[in-house]
Amino acid sequence: MIEKMTRYDFILLSGYKDDFLEELRKLGVMDITRSSKPFDQQSRELFRQFEDVQAEIRRISSGRDDVLASLKEKGAQLVKEQDAARHWGSFDKGKIASLGIPVRFYCVPEKQFDAAWPEQYALLQTDKAKGKVWFVVFGAGDFPAVPVPSPEHSVDELEALIAENSERTKAYEGELEAKKSTIPSLEAKAEQIKSELNRYLAGASAEYAADETLAVFEGFAPQADKERLESAFNELGCVWTSAEATLEDNPPIKLKNNKFVRMFETLTDMYGRPDYNEFDPTPYISVFFLLFFAMCMGDAGYGLLLIIGGILLRKVESMKNLAPLVTTLGAGTFVVGIVMHTFFGVDISALPWIPSWLKAVMITGNIAGFDAQMVLSLVIGVIHLCLAMVVKTVYATRNKGFLGSLGVWGWTLLIVGGVVVGTLAIFKLLPPAITKWIIIGLGIVSALGIFLFNDIHRNPLKNIGSGLWETYNTVTGLLGDVLSYLRLYALGLAGGMLGKAFNDIAAMTLGDGSFGFGWIAFVLILIIGHALNLAMCCLGAFVHPLRLNFLEFFKNSGYDGKGRIYQPMK
Repeated sequence: MIEKMTRYDFILLSGYKDDFLEELRKLGVMDITRSSKPFDQQSRELFRQFEDVQAEIRRISSGRDDVLASLKEKGAQLVKEQDAARHWGSFDKGKIASLGIPVRFYCVPEKQFDAAWPEQYALLQTDKAKGKVWFVVFGAGDFPAVPVPSPEHSVDELEALIAENSERTKAYEGELEAKKSTIPSLEAKAEQIKSELNRYLAGASAEYAADETLAVFEGFAPQADKERLESAFNELGCVWTSAEATLEDNPPIKLKNNKFVRMFETLTDMYGRPDYNEFDPTPYISVFFLLFFAMCMGDAGYGLLLIIGGILLRKVESMKNLAPLVTTLGAGTFVVGIVMHTFFGVDISALPWIPSWLKAVMITGNIAGFDAQMVLSLVIGVIHLCLAMVVKTVYATRNKGFLGSLGVWGWTLLIVGGVVVGTLAIFKLLPPAITKWIIIGLGIVSALGIFLFNDIHRNPLKNIGSGLWETYNTVTGLLGDVLSYLRLYALGLAGGMLGKAFNDIAAMTLGDGSFGFGWIAFVLILIIGHALNLAMCCLGAFVHPLRLNFLEFFKNSGYDGKGRIYQPMK
């Protein structure tokens, strides 16, 4: 399926675009395009106003304010200073200064503190803790220790300063909390400025200096990431808008499929990703390409070789991504090869030792005089084309409405309805009388859609002419499309017959069966012959199923495939 996308538009100063792109790269989901627009005095002023309002919103909502941060930082410093001042006790710097003699402060390890110092100097010990001693020495003269800076404030003074700072912090926090009620009006103001800026830039002249530009980016990201992205964009300091992507935006296409279907996205990309309003063909390709590939190979032995090859590819770094697909195709080929009763060119349905329950699933014999496998190929082709028409009808109705898709409905009712009714009649699940009236009803309703209402806004006579031309193209094209599926039978038959031919040639070299050169030739012919046949079968089994999907299915389903691949910066 096609994942829904959100379109984002960003406007920022050109000088910040490299940092901006780096931030988008870290997010890992933005598919970005870029352009530039003029940046004159008016747009510069609008941009500054928007940044100021956004900064105010962030300041109030997050509490990350410079003044508040400064108050909290000062409070932390005062607490730290108070812890250091506790070792000196309470003192009055004025009284100390009035003594008229030098007062020096010391802090030394307890082991270095000499017990004789109090007897030799005018020394006052203030504290002793954690292996250190704090003391004060009065008077001039040398002292055998290095003084520390004198404290600016006493413990009591610091306590008062801390209380004062705490009150100021609480008051400012209350002021910020009260301002939270203004956030809605600020957001409305920011949206108004942003709208005015976008409107101005859309019509502004480009006659400005090259260095006075705004960088304008358009990007797309999956809707699933919207909440995470918008939270990150609010921190980027740019003007941005978002809206659900539409077809006119030409958003990149990201496919979202399960593990099995995802293996076949490589095949979808070979043709082209769908437009935003189209359908993802990968789920249909995954089923039918696997089936068609297996039918074209048609040999269970070759399926085993592909399984082994897929397992070995896991060891090759450059081919690692293709390994699951090769293994899956091999498994499908093995199963279908059993049903087609061929194993390395040998018809296993003729072997007596094969269990009867296994033979029961093998397709053998004829249907209405035709080989059963050939009839099966045509039946599968009809189912494939009918499914394409149903898909076309569903998406035509979704994109154009029921009245705008009556022509498509007409063809689908006629062909798909006819196939369904015909099948029920063949198996006698509908009485002939009812079948007749259903077919008449389908014909009338379909004719109205095809010839009269294929475009309800157009002249009916033009609709009839258009319907006749479309009828000619459909009838002649549809028969060729159905017959194209005979290649499934033909390629499988050719591969099986060529494998059998190599087996027969190899058997001729054995002679009487005695051990010798004949056995060496037998092994070489088998290995080389089946290797060549496997290579040719793989080529045909890849190209022709791809053609049936890209031409027959896509044409009848109305698939365009001109979308661009989602390529986010990572």
